[in-house]
Amino acid sequence: MGAASDGRIAERLRRRLQRTERTYSAGEDRPLRGYAAAMTAFGVYTAGWAAVVKLRGRPLPDRPMPWDVALTAGATFRLSRLLSKASVTSPLRAPFTMFQGPQGPAELHEEARSEGAKETVGELLTCPFRMSVWVASTLTAGQLLWPRATRTSMGALTALAGADALQLTYSALEKTTGE
Repeated sequence: MGAASDGRIAERLRRRLQRTERTYSAGEDRPLRGYAAAMTAFGVYTAGWAAVVKLRGRPLPDRPMPWDVALTAGATFRLSRLLSKASVTSPLRAPFTMFQGPQGPAELHEEARSEGAKETVGELLTCPFRMSVWVASTLTAGQLLWPRATRTSMGALTALAGADALQLTYSALEKTTGE
């Protein structure tokens, strides 16, 4: 009776999930299973590094320091754009994306491949907003496990973000002055 009952429950769950996908998407193809897998992967990833922090006996700060929050924000912004938009990192995205053309200074516009799991991974890899969740989590783990090296790297990434802002400002000023 146990196995048959389990089979019926699994079948009911499968049908309910299929119905939810159909009614949620309103005719659009939305990869809900891929999103669920991505959320699960993120949870496992975060739990993994949290376990390492605990095993190493690293203390958690009472609250984040404002300087660390600002440094993490700048580094997360720059690294997320580098991973999701830069020409130089396109080989990492290529198995999951299709090149569409240039997009802004030194950036590319790519679309996720619509081939099962590649679609979800492609959406993650081409969107700096989605990528930033993973990057911020990784930088937070780095600050807890290897604070000096991580802060040094974050300082370099934040300086790069500042340099990018200055380059874009300079280019915009050149255009307005006609030079």
